[in-house]
Amino acid sequence: MSILENIRGPRDLKALPETRLDELAADIRHFLVEAVARTGGHLGPNLGVVELTIALHRVFDSPADRVLWDTGHQSYVHKLLTGRQDFSKLRGKGGLSGYPSRAESEHDIIENSHASTVLGWADGLAKANQVLGRPDHVVAVIGDGALTGGMAWEALNNIAAAKDRPLIIVVNDNERSYGPTIGGLANHLATLRTTDGYERFLAWGKDRLQRTPVVGRPLYESLHGAKKGFKDAFAPQGMFEDLGLKYVGPIDGHDIAAVESALRRAARFHGPVLVHCLTQKGRGYPAAERDEADRFHTVGAMDPLTCEPLAPSNGPSWTSVFGAEMLRIGAERPGVVAITAAMLQPVGLAPFAAAYPGRIYDVGIAEQHAATSAAGLATAGLHPVVAVYATFLNRAFDQVLMDVALHKCGVTFVLDRAGVTGVDGASHNGMWDMSILQVVPGLRIAAPRDADQLRAQLREAVDIDDAPTVVRFPKETVGEAVPALERIGGLDVLRRDPRPDVLLVSVGALAGTCLAVAELLGERGLGVTVVDPRWVKPVDATLPPLAAGFRVVAVVEDNSRAGGVGSAVAQALRDADVDVPVRDFGIPPDFLAHAKRGEVLADIGLTPAEIAGRISATLARRNGVGVVGDASKELAPDDIV
Repeated sequence: MSILENIRGPRDLKALPETRLDELAADIRHFLVEAVARTGGHLGPNLGVVELTIALHRVFDSPADRVLWDTGHQSYVHKLLTGRQDFSKLRGKGGLSGYPSRAESEHDIIENSHASTVLGWADGLAKANQVLGRPDHVVAVIGDGALTGGMAWEALNNIAAAKDRPLIIVVNDNERSYGPTIGGLANHLATLRTTDGYERFLAWGKDRLQRTPVVGRPLYESLHGAKKGFKDAFAPQGMFEDLGLKYVGPIDGHDIAAVESALRRAARFHGPVLVHCLTQKGRGYPAAERDEADRFHTVGAMDPLTCEPLAPSNGPSWTSVFGAEMLRIGAERPGVVAITAAMLQPVGLAPFAAAYPGRIYDVGIAEQHAATSAAGLATAGLHPVVAVYATFLNRAFDQVLMDVALHKCGVTFVLDRAGVTGVDGASHNGMWDMSILQVVPGLRIAAPRDADQLRAQLREAVDIDDAPTVVRFPKETVGEAVPALERIGGLDVLRRDPRPDVLLVSVGALAGTCLAVAELLGERGLGVTVVDPRWVKPVDATLPPLAAGFRVVAVVEDNSRAGGVGSAVAQALRDADVDVPVRDFGIPPDFLAHAKRGEVLADIGLTPAEIAGRISATLARRNGVGVVGDASKELAPDDIV
């Protein structure tokens, strides 16, 4: 039996002799590689925080002491040490979340898994402790990559102002977020990491003093936590102390005793303390240590020995299609530049960066800055393409509205992972963009249905230089091409039926689903015409007069039903005095549990059978007769607009 199997909570960990901690760390790494290889998940980040997490739970008393994880994708070790060792369904339906989850454990606090937020949380919790007279600790673990986000520095400004409010910030410094951390802060941290005199001194002191009986270890701890004036001779960590933060480090984040010592000293201090830990992403797994791209940040199910994927790809991903087309556009248009927020590889811009290194800007985890910087680039005559995950554009709404749209800047936002993403859970579903962006004047949104349309609409977007554009697409592989029979105005007609029963408006990658709905309704004797508007904002002027000839209009979208494309279509029909009912099928305004994309879509009713049944029921009720076809679910009062 491994040591890990006997750890059911932090108390068991505290009772473990120090001599067995390295063995526990090895057990955890073996478990992680085997478990994550079966299900997929965030491997590299968790391998890098094994010793750090052990030390945190030995020093602090969670859940009374609040241990907070920024982003949360490095929380697997935390889960293991707090009694959650069944990883058989990790990120799967009914299994453990890939991020902290309050439903799973009282030890989990933050679920949002968006970077740079943890220090704001910590500030609020520490203030509450002070008001309520609680002696408990607040410990925030943040990566060096997340410190490139402006929210982190807004929080630091407030934290440092209260010198008598205890709060411990642990910087997990592995020089990476998805890829290498960039920017001025990264350079500062690199200076702290690479000051040879300081590191040599610490190594000498640790070796010599810890071998000195009785006084050696206390003396080493005292020297290791020496005041700024002494340490400035070896490392320029003054920036943090100038802010008002007590600085401890750099610490070897893979030395459990050293991390424990630093954390215990920080816990005794009656004010804000920053503990700087140096770690290695992918630690202990040779394949991850050798990978310079992202140190196995996220992996799919794979063979743990060969790292070969267990499930072969069914075709190119949406991301790769975008990346290849950006490369072609870059060759043709020297005025096109690209921006991303610490996600060069995940959003497919690595080929563009390799070909045009002077035309790519990785701004770090700073989506707000990305949008406003893009406005400046556009104003100067370039056309920036800002590529981020759809869920992360939420963070830059004000900048899109006030900096880009108000100034009529030709900026193209490319939103990867739009719609239901599935296994990464509630905060990663890109289900809000088409609702939030509906209110932005002048902005246009493209929702390509296949690879050909993605290529075409990306080019159409970068040709628009007097307004912002958005191109959105989902995760995973691109399906088969869906050809258009004809184009009416801006609408592609995907299926034509002379019987004027249903006009089905297909949004983006759900074209295949909509065609399947049409087939099912056709078998029930209903005539269905399917159109793809391509550009879903604004609503194409030809849609209202076309809709006037049908008994019902149905809109199917991979976005929230609240304020989405269906709502915009209904508004356009009302404005045109077209009195045809609109049924909208999309994502309910809920936070969706993690599961595979197909499972989530089934749970929320975005399947051909469910949609066909509800449309059939709508027509039957309008006719005042029995339900046509299978409509097993009751209609809510707001189902018919």
